[in-house]
Amino acid sequence: MKNFDAIKHVRGESQFVDDILVPQGLLYGYVFYSTIAHGKIKKLDYSNALKIDGVIDVITAKDIPGENQIGGIIQDENLFAEETVHFVGHPIALVVAENQLQAHAGARAIECGFEKLPAIFDPREAFEKGEVIVPPRIFSLGDVNKAWKECDYIVEGKVESGGQEHLYLEVQGSFAYPTEGNGIKIISATQNPTAVQRTSARVLGIPMHKVEVDVVRLGGGFGGKEDQATAWAVMTALAAKKLNRPIKLILPRQEDIRLTGKRHSYSSDFKIGLKSSGKIISYEVTFYQNGGAAADLSPAILERTLFHTTNSYYIPNVRATGISCRTNLPSNTAFRGFGGPQAMFVMESAIYKAAQVMGVDPSFIQKKNLLKEGDEFPYGQKTKNCRAVRCYEEVESRYRISEIKKSIDEFNQTNRLYKKGVALMPVCFGISFTTTFLNQASALVHVYTDGSVSISTAAVEMGQGVNMKLHHIAAKMFSIDPKRVKIDTTNTSRVANTSPTAASKGADLNGYATIDACEIILKRLKKVAADELKKEDPSKIEIKNEIIFYDGNKTELIWQKLINAAYLKRVSLSAQAHHATPNIYFDREKSKGEPFAYHVYGTAIVEATLDCLRGTYTIDSVKVVHDFGESLFPIIDKGQAEGGIVQGIGWMTCEEVMHDKEGKLLTDALSTYKVPDIHFAPKDIQINFLEDVPNPYGPFKSKAIGEPPFMYGIGAFFAIMNAMRSFRPKMEIELKAPLTPERVLLSLYSEIPELTLQNK
Repeated sequence: MKNFDAIKHVRGESQFVDDILVPQGLLYGYVFYSTIAHGKIKKLDYSNALKIDGVIDVITAKDIPGENQIGGIIQDENLFAEETVHFVGHPIALVVAENQLQAHAGARAIECGFEKLPAIFDPREAFEKGEVIVPPRIFSLGDVNKAWKECDYIVEGKVESGGQEHLYLEVQGSFAYPTEGNGIKIISATQNPTAVQRTSARVLGIPMHKVEVDVVRLGGGFGGKEDQATAWAVMTALAAKKLNRPIKLILPRQEDIRLTGKRHSYSSDFKIGLKSSGKIISYEVTFYQNGGAAADLSPAILERTLFHTTNSYYIPNVRATGISCRTNLPSNTAFRGFGGPQAMFVMESAIYKAAQVMGVDPSFIQKKNLLKEGDEFPYGQKTKNCRAVRCYEEVESRYRISEIKKSIDEFNQTNRLYKKGVALMPVCFGISFTTTFLNQASALVHVYTDGSVSISTAAVEMGQGVNMKLHHIAAKMFSIDPKRVKIDTTNTSRVANTSPTAASKGADLNGYATIDACEIILKRLKKVAADELKKEDPSKIEIKNEIIFYDGNKTELIWQKLINAAYLKRVSLSAQAHHATPNIYFDREKSKGEPFAYHVYGTAIVEATLDCLRGTYTIDSVKVVHDFGESLFPIIDKGQAEGGIVQGIGWMTCEEVMHDKEGKLLTDALSTYKVPDIHFAPKDIQINFLEDVPNPYGPFKSKAIGEPPFMYGIGAFFAIMNAMRSFRPKMEIELKAPLTPERVLLSLYSEIPELTLQNK
């Protein structure tokens, strides 16, 4: 069950972009970027930069032979600013030099003058001024307006969720070099090789087949390299094309944080209506998404927000409005959960505030409204194999939630300055790209004459273990020693027209494609085996642990001999297969369809302890029952769940993205941006696999794992909030994340002029 990638990481044998041997004559790039949030470029003089020792050239928009356009969903993003800059960090030029220090010195020598223009940083202000990236989207179910009349309680509120820095271990980077026939090869740290290929071809003005993109692996991605790795790869390709020399660009950590987009911050308004029984009758919500300066993936992320408006609950009357707002910040982008967490946080906040008004525990409302089999989502799809109730009830019974609450009540009654809180966090997450055509993948499988196997797919390994899962699938399909199998790099020349490794679909799509390719080869091998054994029915051939069986009986034929026999008979030992997720669709005009192959369910219990004197807290435990289907690789899946939980807690608690009033990022270093470390992480994380839950829509009945556990971290916000309310029961609730210690402290004492702190 060992992950071979982890072993190589520990030994220092794993190669990333900056480790790969490069051709002779390598040059280095450094990005020169805007220091203001919005303005016109009045002067750009790089003559002094060219005088710096070692500086070879300064590449600008004027050097682009094709289009100065790298936008994906919408063509609204240029590679280099030409006349106007739209955010602090907007690339203007690439300085190329013999080494990185010289390139940096060259960038400092560039003189650039700006005429400042008004800048917008708040999404609500952007909406008021008509600065939207796409027209507003609405998902609806039932009749919200009519339903308000049936409600015993109607509660309204505002929710704010902040951004989040990806902080992958490997910074953004690429190197490119010219190849014969006017081509370019790019080694990129990207989750989306085809986007790099397509965009490079557009900017260079050459066909895609002249651009080869290769990805060995990523040192983390979390969505931050799905779209935003493209610019740096294209810059290296452009410079390599112009100078006819290999170019490497590795962003320094601080520039990586400054120049790249984050998780979208949202400002949202909700209105929720309930019966006195706790049943939610009506829910209305408006999401103001801070998209940043260009579309990037914002429209798709906003759509995912709308898909997860109601989280794990059935609400008969819903109207959700999503507005993607254009501001003068770096374009925000994909991040684990892809807009889903922002929606779920608002839903849970609405329940939390409603529970306070009704005088009940939020779990009372949660349990009354959990999804059941056949319930309809606001986008028209109905639940199949729904496990929301089962996960919730199992986590309650397994961990005796009533005893936990009793213990916390006793602790809080006997402690004045320390308080505990607990919260339950159910999750329902749809698995598939919501853009239907992206749900496709290909695999190329070669069996060599020595019996070894190589697998090429569209999947990019970025620490999530997809290579190990594909490795496991191939070994299981052929029933051979796993040591015989190798997973190759992700390369656009071997596997074309790839979808990004995102949406938690890497193992599903590429796993199915690998299964299909292996089955093609197996069918050929069974025919060869039947011929070799002089048997008439190839369907009775089986391979078990490299031994060939016929009709359940062991034969003398083994894997190695079978492969040699196939080769001598001139039978192909290679196969390519394509997989497209069946039976999914979505009509964007009607905002209805069945966009997801299946849903993942689970529930977490999160406990926290608060120091009411200092505002600091610890997350004591996270206990989860999660629907993994039949896990392909339990250790990898458990690790993904644990990592996602801690990352989600970070978003809710200590990770605060801050800009000054001019749009300059203040939290651009590890000294100013705090992420969870080993000391902050929960002392106790328990991940329990829901049993006997095969998933008919996943390879070998498994379920995707990458994104769903992230949302369990939302429970930390409400666990801390409950501890705060134990200290100050009448405290005015501010539904704003991250709930940093500073924000906790100010909230605890915001309206108390005199308070005697005396420990009983």
